[in-house]
Amino acid sequence: MYRKDLITAEIEKLAQILAKMMGLKLEGKLEEADQIFTATMLQNFGLQTPLLFEAEISIFEKWLQESNLSADKLDSLSEFLFYELGLSHERNQKIAPRLNLIYDQLSNQHKIVHLINLHRQKTIEQYL
Repeated sequence: MYRKDLITAEIEKLAQILAKMMGLKLEGKLEEADQIFTATMLQNFGLQTPLLFEAEISIFEKWLQESNLSADKLDSLSEFLFYELGLSHERNQKIAPRLNLIYDQLSNQHKIVHLINLHRQKTIEQYL
């Protein structure tokens, strides 16, 4: 029960961060939202944003395999990345294939398939 409470608290914290970022974007405070995004990626997932936007996808794929993130963490990461789509064509071209790798890992390694993620994978196809 204790582990479940910790996971729930972490998910709630990440949801609050995501809501704050989305609010900042709606207010046009994109730089502040990007700073929160970068800090969240590093602090909560151990992911440096250059792996998302500058590195080859194979480097991200290697990081993903070596990170050993739990299914809950992977799902949270996919949530954050999904809401980064649509900001720019260049950003979409970097994030979309990485999101697919996360969904594949959730499905293949953790045997978790969400209807929401299946719908998101169809949406991601437009960015590839």
